[in-house]
Amino acid sequence: MSTKPLEKSVSYNSTNTYETLNDFTDKTKNVWIVFHGIGYLSKYFLKYFDELNPLDNYIIAPQAPSKYYLNNSYKHVGASWLTKENTQTEIKNNLNYLDAIIEEETMLSTHNLIIFGFSQGVSMAARWVAQRKIICNQLVLYAGGIPNELNKNDFAHLGANTLISIIIGNQDEYLTEDRLSIEREKSQAIFNGRAKEHIFDGGHIVKKELINSLII
Repeated sequence: MSTKPLEKSVSYNSTNTYETLNDFTDKTKNVWIVFHGIGYLSKYFLKYFDELNPLDNYIIAPQAPSKYYLNNSYKHVGASWLTKENTQTEIKNNLNYLDAIIEEETMLSTHNLIIFGFSQGVSMAARWVAQRKIICNQLVLYAGGIPNELNKNDFAHLGANTLISIIIGNQDEYLTEDRLSIEREKSQAIFNGRAKEHIFDGGHIVKKELINSLII
């Protein structure tokens, strides 16, 4: 008889929310899917996109599933996409959730699609584009790292017209010189030099003016 703990797994149906900003109409030009960083909720992350022209831009903000209280006051709630615990299972769960959003928001294939990830959201956005072979017009990786398991073959489906932007704050407290060097080598290898790097004056923050500048 075993006296050691045994981890088991079970599958079940689950429901999660997501947020949208602006109305989708026949005047909509750009559809954004924006992945928030750790500690955010999607409804608050949308504030960074509220200066985009509402007639032209429809924004979808998926919600990371793992919610928690941010401090001991138990007032403010944040969320995380992944941790080091059962990572592969959580990735699969998140991808299935994103598949459900795409099924619900059926207009994506007919409009200029911008995939935007910030901080931890970069890892989820990159995995989604890579594993589900999402074809987008722009891929924006803002203040986050590309997952180590991904390589250039995972992004080979992106056409030459896909714009790839990497945005970095020159005072980002999470980005050491060594980490920056590693991420640059990684993006160079994965995107064959196609990724355009944008360095701004600031830390680990989202700047609205940088988001506005992504509109072509």
